[in-house]
Amino acid sequence: MTGFGRAEAIVNGRQVSVELRALNGKQFDVSTKLPPILRAYELDIRNLLSALLIRGTIDITVNVRQEGAAKPMVVNTDLALFYYQGMKQIADQIGQPQDNIISTLMRMPEVVAPDQDVMPEEDWEHVKAVIEDAAKQLMAHRLNEGEAMLRDIRMRITNIDKLHDQILPFEAERRERVRARITQWLDEMVGKTNIDPNRFEQEMIYYLERMDFSEEKIRLKQHCGYFNDTINENDAAIGRKLNFILQEIGREINTLGSKANHAEIQQIVINMKDELEKAKEQILNIL
Repeated sequence: MTGFGRAEAIVNGRQVSVELRALNGKQFDVSTKLPPILRAYELDIRNLLSALLIRGTIDITVNVRQEGAAKPMVVNTDLALFYYQGMKQIADQIGQPQDNIISTLMRMPEVVAPDQDVMPEEDWEHVKAVIEDAAKQLMAHRLNEGEAMLRDIRMRITNIDKLHDQILPFEAERRERVRARITQWLDEMVGKTNIDPNRFEQEMIYYLERMDFSEEKIRLKQHCGYFNDTINENDAAIGRKLNFILQEIGREINTLGSKANHAEIQQIVINMKDELEKAKEQILNIL
């Protein structure tokens, strides 16, 4: 599920800001954008986010800025002189002024670097707390999205259950239609006087048994109840299980449709399939 979290704090004279963004994903995958002073803690950050966020495609950006006039930085003089000599030689050869060499020089890689290569352990613990705060905000976003998703999925399964109950009034009519259609067909083909009533009833029972979908209705009802029970379980990996149950619900709905042979029941089945597809789309966010 998607989410966003941001947190800030002052840590030993440094302004630390953390931004977290998350997209849905089956696995845990994190992309980091860290200042050099925190590079040594990249693995710790990955492990921390994995424990807090569990899954998803995560982007984390951490900015560390020094507050006040004192800037803990050093100038690599040897490297600066090396760059300077090369720039001056090029400027002399092409006849260009050397006015901006110093300002350009100070922007060259590694000429100016932080005084500390690694943040002290005690400061890192405070930065870690800022990351945790941002992760909590992201999880709050996820929770809100998850609650809305839960309501929608439950509504879809409830709708399937209600549509299932709408089939009952058509079942008696469905049997009578089948009987009337077969009787009419036999009358036209062989005539009423040539129909053996006993054989006719045997064939009618056989045909109606093949069209009977009472077992499918029972299983569909059970699967809907099992889905509602399962979705209340406190399990981070519940998405896969719910997907399996939806597959079983889909099988029963398809069998109902193939056996229905009744226009109104077919329309109910189509509506069931529509609700099922919408539930499947939501389940993809938690697989």
